[in-house]
Amino acid sequence: MKIKSGFILREVAGSTVAVPVGSNSVTFNGMITLSETGVLLWKKLEDGATQDQLISALLEEYDVDVETAGKDVKSFTDNLIRAGILEQ
Repeated sequence: MKIKSGFILREVAGSTVAVPVGSNSVTFNGMITLSETGVLLWKKLEDGATQDQLISALLEEYDVDVETAGKDVKSFTDNLIRAGILEQ
C-alpha cells in the first residue's frame, strides 16, 4: 500500500494534517488531521509499507497488543482508501 502522490503532511497550529496538492486539491476538498499514531502510519505508507509492516511499527512504538494494532491499522487504511488517498 502506498500514499498516492499529491498529498503531503504539514504542521498547522500544532497539529499534523494531510493536505492535497496540485490537481488533487481540485478533487479532494479539505484536509485530514492525524494523530501521532496516524503520522507514524502515514510515513510508513509513503514508503509503500504492507499491512504487516504497519502492525509491526505500532508494536515497536507503542505498548499495544497485536489484535489492537491490527484493528487500528485496518481502520486507518480503510479510511484512507475511502478518501481515495491510498493505493493498494
